[in-house]
Amino acid sequence: MKLKIFTVIGLISTIALIGCAGGKGGSDVLPNQSTDGKDSTLEGTTLNLYTWDGMFPQEVLEGFTKKTGVKVNYSNFDLDETMLAKLEETKGGDYDVVIADDYILELAIKEGLVAELDKSKISTYENINPLFQGKFYDPENKYTIPYGAGIPLIVYNPDTVKTEITGYEDLWKPELEGNVGIVGNYRVIDGITLKTLGYSFNTDDLNQIQQAGDKLKTLAKNIRLISDSNLQDYLLSGEVGAAFMYTSQVNQALKANPDLKVVYPKEGLGFGIMAGFIPSKAPNSEAAHAFLEYINEPEVAAKCSEYIGYFVTNKAAESHISDEWKDLIVFPEDKLSLMEKGEIVENISDEANELHNKLWEEFRQETN
Repeated sequence: MKLKIFTVIGLISTIALIGCAGGKGGSDVLPNQSTDGKDSTLEGTTLNLYTWDGMFPQEVLEGFTKKTGVKVNYSNFDLDETMLAKLEETKGGDYDVVIADDYILELAIKEGLVAELDKSKISTYENINPLFQGKFYDPENKYTIPYGAGIPLIVYNPDTVKTEITGYEDLWKPELEGNVGIVGNYRVIDGITLKTLGYSFNTDDLNQIQQAGDKLKTLAKNIRLISDSNLQDYLLSGEVGAAFMYTSQVNQALKANPDLKVVYPKEGLGFGIMAGFIPSKAPNSEAAHAFLEYINEPEVAAKCSEYIGYFVTNKAAESHISDEWKDLIVFPEDKLSLMEKGEIVENISDEANELHNKLWEEFRQETN
């Protein structure tokens, strides 16, 4: 969980060709295109898509097949590490498009398992929101296209919580004793504690990490539960009055009870990005580029974003998001400064990670 607009080579000529064909009522046929609108070089081929379960609405996958004639073979993994192990085993083969989390993308790219994108084949590339590009795992945007952003936020019930919450620091307020739920990701929780001290989520400074660990222990008296699954249910039932939750959980809570208050913490946001890439030895690279082009069409990207419930990473799709979802998954313009102050959670040194683990276990023992 969970987050730059570039020149698309050949985009102008592509638009010109499409415009000419459309200008004659669609009677002309583009090169390599059949009379039913499908690319004849792709029709009858198969795209091997590899990601988590439930990442695409069926109508989107069927729409791609209808448009291109390419059958989608959808395989799923449970963990990013499982995906990486599979790519290592096949040396970047077997799959055509993979969607995974940012930190694992960095490792896959470093191992040479990811192909550089041919942006001339992705005419919709410019639709991507630059806010979610140029990140640590792909600083020059050579290999990946963002698919969704996760931004954990604080949500609380103003009917039961009588103190104002504006940031992470407020979770330590004595008024919240025994009334807070948090997710169980140690880097995220240690990270927000670091932010209250003015430090980076991604510091390798062991003294800073230790300071954050010591402070985190003082939060234990306010913690009622730690859960990665269905944390929103505990907030909705009243078991906790405030919760720090993943994006999908925040959205479920707000859809069930719009009177809940959502907080974009003043210290800056921590976030993560899911992105798609083409493995280095993809069996059908042409179909892979066509798929990435297709899912970045504004209407298609909007359907996908609403389906997964994460923040929209396609700027052109924002106007196609329904009113029901707009306030939930379109990043608000007035919060851009918090994004700029925020950080994406990155890979850190083994020594720093070991200390995080040690301090997290000590914190969990304090909450029991």
